Amino acid sequence: MKNILDAPLCALAARRLLVALDFDGTLAPIVRDPDAAAMRPSTAALLAEVAKRYPCAVISGRARADVQKKLSDIPLRAVLGSHGMEPGPHVEKARKLVTRWRRQLSTTLPRIPGVILEDKRTSLAIHYRLASARAAVRKQLLEVVEGLSDARIVEGKMVVNVVPKNAPNKGAALLQLCKRLRCEAALFVGDDITDEDAFAVAERFPVLGVRVGRSRRSQARCFLPDQEAIDRLLTLLVRLRHTEAGWQKCGLRRVGSCH
Repeated sequence: MKNILDAPLCALAARRLLVALDFDGTLAPIVRDPDAAAMRPSTAALLAEVAKRYPCAVISGRARADVQKKLSDIPLRAVLGSHGMEPGPHVEKARKLVTRWRRQLSTTLPRIPGVILEDKRTSLAIHYRLASARAAVRKQLLEVVEGLSDARIVEGKMVVNVVPKNAPNKGAALLQLCKRLRCEAALFVGDDITDEDAFAVAERFPVLGVRVGRSRRSQARCFLPDQEAIDRLLTLLVRLRHTEAGWQKCGLRRVGSCH
């Protein structure tokens, strides 16, 4: 295991690097009520400093308008919603699909206390964090959504996401952003299964994937121990562009690990 402060991130910081991050579970802690999710003031301040030094973007599973409200006053180069679909040419088709799925689910989705159906307009998210017997509830939900046509099912942390089958994912969105912003490499930080598409881009493009929380199944090269460690990673990014001495004099020693 190598410390995240070793060569990978430090070498990338010397290039034209895109810094892209997920929102929930990455920039903001996971909370019981998704509407209440917010960055800590320290994270927001650090993200603003990172965005002054690097091309910086947020790629979220939330609807774009929703996540934009939570990122006000931060000079980001891009905010992409619906797992990278918004904005883009697939939005109208996705909205029609979601309308059809909702009609179908109105009769097939069981009424289970603690289960919340979130309509993101271009995708659906069925949350079951507040439900009892969550393992059994998850199984029920998956059986129901498997009956939806033209859908890709992506599980997350206590949520079942339903997205259009051929819609762009976070990996495609990351590559497109790098091309548009003329970036030579990217750092992508995420915490969930939907972020694996972005981590997998490393097979084709210089991407350093950093996962929040260890997972043996993740394609990310590095991990942070928990969500609170995001502030230390953002601090490192600021200091790598703040002093000529580089990472060895930044004063941080254990942001996370790489494998």
